[in-house]
Amino acid sequence: MKVLVTGGSGFIATWIRHQLLARGHTVLVMDHQDRRGGLLDGEEFFLGDVRDATAVTEAAAHADGIIHLAAVLGTQETISNPRPSAETNIIGSLNVFEAATQYRIPTVYAGVGNHFMRLQGTGCYTITKSAAEDLARMYNAYRDGGQVAIVRPVNAYGPGQSVAAPYGTSKVRKVMPAFTCRALTGTPIEVYGDGTQVSDCVYVEDVARVFVAALEHTACHGAPAQPIEVGPATSCTVLDIARLVADTAAEMTGRAPVDITHLPMRPGEVPNAVVRADTSTLDVLGADHGADSFVPLADGIRNTVRYYAEHWLPGYQLQAA
Repeated sequence: MKVLVTGGSGFIATWIRHQLLARGHTVLVMDHQDRRGGLLDGEEFFLGDVRDATAVTEAAAHADGIIHLAAVLGTQETISNPRPSAETNIIGSLNVFEAATQYRIPTVYAGVGNHFMRLQGTGCYTITKSAAEDLARMYNAYRDGGQVAIVRPVNAYGPGQSVAAPYGTSKVRKVMPAFTCRALTGTPIEVYGDGTQVSDCVYVEDVARVFVAALEHTACHGAPAQPIEVGPATSCTVLDIARLVADTAAEMTGRAPVDITHLPMRPGEVPNAVVRADTSTLDVLGADHGADSFVPLADGIRNTVRYYAEHWLPGYQLQAA
């Protein structure tokens, strides 16, 4: 298949593109910023914004399948400024589903692992992404040609994830880069709340494999009846993750593990929340894609910390000198 990947220059999207190419597909990368300099063999680039219905329809006309990842991210960020996430995550998704249905193209939509927290007003990101899930179900149920699979990853992490301030330029703070950059620089890791909240993490390579498998399944059998949730077989707390990162960074740097400090929870965060995937939903894709086959958390964190130690830390130290 020739697969259109919206938001194709992003973290998860980059891993999905590699997986698509490894599976013998070709890729049409769609992004609103001109990133064609980072294309791989077997890829083409389409400059466009998913909020532009005409651009989405034109891109879809050249594809046999779609993986829709374009979104405005962030919890605190979308509370203080909700309009961009509403426009991209709802209207943009509507444009993708409409074009996909028009051309009868199998599509995979990236939902969110904490979808249930929209009932608690957790932030416009979760609210808008969940609203788009409802649109996907509408297209599947009532529109001839609608075949949209929903894949809900919990917190994806791994090499290449963007770094937020004060260690990088990303506008959205992600747990694993935030913990890792602090641990590698000898700075205490900051945990919001007491750390007992469960916020499962899944290695990005496993997320990519599931997205591609879901697209291939949908192309052959139609969209699965239920969302596919992607997460580890065993859950752990935020504090567990912080300790693993601190210990792994200590092994690599030869220093003692950094301390862990606690800060008040921020707007949109729910005390004692449990963000966990129903991994039984992976069964529809076959035994090869079960959670038991995923990269263990300790191994994934080791890969991730090593990546930042080798690719991020030297430049940061040079800049800070």
